[in-house]
Amino acid sequence: METKYETVKQDLREKILSGFYEINDKLPTESVMMKTYNVSRYTIRRAISDLEIEHYIYTIQGGGMFVDDWQKHIKKQPLESKQIGVITTHIADYIFPNIITGIDRFISNEGYSILLSNTQNNPEKERTSLQRMLDSNLSGLIIEPTQSAIENPNHDLFIKLQNSQLPTIFIDSHYPDLDFPYIEMADVDAGKAVTDALFDLGHERILGIFKIDDSQGVHRMNGYIKSYQAHNQYSYLSEIVMYQSSDNLHSVFMRIEAILRREDRPTAIVCYNDQLAIQVIDLIRSLKMQVPDDISVIAFDNYQLSRYISPKLSTVEHPKEKMGRDAAKMLFDLMDGKDTEKVIKYPPQLILRESTAKLEQNK
Repeated sequence: METKYETVKQDLREKILSGFYEINDKLPTESVMMKTYNVSRYTIRRAISDLEIEHYIYTIQGGGMFVDDWQKHIKKQPLESKQIGVITTHIADYIFPNIITGIDRFISNEGYSILLSNTQNNPEKERTSLQRMLDSNLSGLIIEPTQSAIENPNHDLFIKLQNSQLPTIFIDSHYPDLDFPYIEMADVDAGKAVTDALFDLGHERILGIFKIDDSQGVHRMNGYIKSYQAHNQYSYLSEIVMYQSSDNLHSVFMRIEAILRREDRPTAIVCYNDQLAIQVIDLIRSLKMQVPDDISVIAFDNYQLSRYISPKLSTVEHPKEKMGRDAAKMLFDLMDGKDTEKVIKYPPQLILRESTAKLEQNK
């Protein structure tokens, strides 16, 4: 359990790292801090003493406490170990172990190790991860953004990161208002490719299910829309279900179920990713329908299980380990001051398997 002293120290350090207190700003007096944190003078002095040792605060006798130039002191520290920070939305499941493996294989060959953190696609946890990375002595940083399609509450920390000049790149998506290199899928093209493939199989009434707080989902949805624009004679048959990470998935699936129970139900479904598609296939089966005989299903990412479930899932390849290696190489080029590509987008590679079929085969 965190002590009062640790709480005060952590809060002051967070306010310094986030820019709430700028370098050389005068901090509140001990008396004010005692009231703010409802703690003793001893607790305040202990927290301040630690932050002085760590070069976040300096004191002037009779003049008060001020924010030290912590970035300068961190840069002057010798590297005890060569580390690359990696922040992803998840670590242990779906496609993320493969991405991290790709990063690790490249950087370990260069004599570096990984400092891992995950956000669970939660902005508050992203903030904690960023603060941890800013507070560490890293050589470079690779970040998968959290909820990249909505307003970023951690923009202040990303600006601090940008100003620190720590070599940093984004993977899988990026925040468009920040000037960092990035590597991602060409998700708009991928969304159009899967929907075009369903039109080629004779489907006209296609349901799209997309997560819209991540830019991947928004871009895939835009690709779905582009395909319908190219097949505008069927545009009135399009239908989209949108959801966010924080939504109650039971309610989302209730809505999908209501659509599938209609007489004019869709004959095909485009899912945000393979993980969702596997759940949708289970729902279809629970309604006594079959994939692809009654409904075709297609998704994105070529998740490892996609080729082993029955029916095998049609999808779009996500390079995963290659993305990890390419991200590490791009980062090391930045660290070495080399000219490097600022943007890499992987074109969609469609994989048609058993979960999609021509419409005339669907009864």
